[in-house]
Amino acid sequence: MKIPVDVEISDGKIKNYLLLKKDVGDKSFFLLQAGYSLENFEKLISDLREQILSFDAVFIEESVYGDKYKIPGVLIGPNGKSLLINTIWMKENITYKWKFITLFPSKEKTK
Repeated sequence: MKIPVDVEISDGKIKNYLLLKKDVGDKSFFLLQAGYSLENFEKLISDLREQILSFDAVFIEESVYGDKYKIPGVLIGPNGKSLLINTIWMKENITYKWKFITLFPSKEKTK
């Protein structure tokens, strides 16, 4: 199944969660390897839409808030480096709107 390209990807989620350096659960260093930073957070949003949403989403679980889906894929950053990632998306129960939840490094190896 494909997730709609107009899915909500919150600026705050990108700037205050993924690209903000944290002591625990930091993802900013991982994303920085491909050239993503707070200064170009819009590029990460557009790359998620253009590169990841072209892949099929796989249902992973039903939660109180909505159905969650995973899209594994390769994200090619502004510096040309590829990151193997998993992204999590949700279709909310109340609004039926899609939204981006998170991304994290994939444990799969490239072929």
